Amino acid sequence: MGLEFAIDELYATGWSALDSTDCDYLADGRCYPRPARVQREFAENGHQLTIRRVQLFDCSRAEWTGPDGEPAGAVVGQQDAEAAVYALAQLRRMLAAAPVAAATA
Repeated sequence: MGLEFAIDELYATGWSALDSTDCDYLADGRCYPRPARVQREFAENGHQLTIRRVQLFDCSRAEWTGPDGEPAGAVVGQQDAEAAVYALAQLRRMLAAAPVAAATA
């Protein structure tokens, strides 16, 4: 996947770098949130994010639970930052789709 792809996905969800606290930057100048900030954004939305290194596959796995404590999603990346950013993109998509899914149920 790659960090640049994860950042593209995050920006595609409408994420804005206006508040650039606790962020890093790509060489092209794009801002992206550090894993600690991503964890705070998950918590602000009632989810818990954990990121762990999977030595067997030499990758990082980000997994999160919903407000009910049940598993809600997981992604992998080469590094913690990539997994965290891609997880945030997936959470933002999930949250954006939730009202639509509830309205059609």
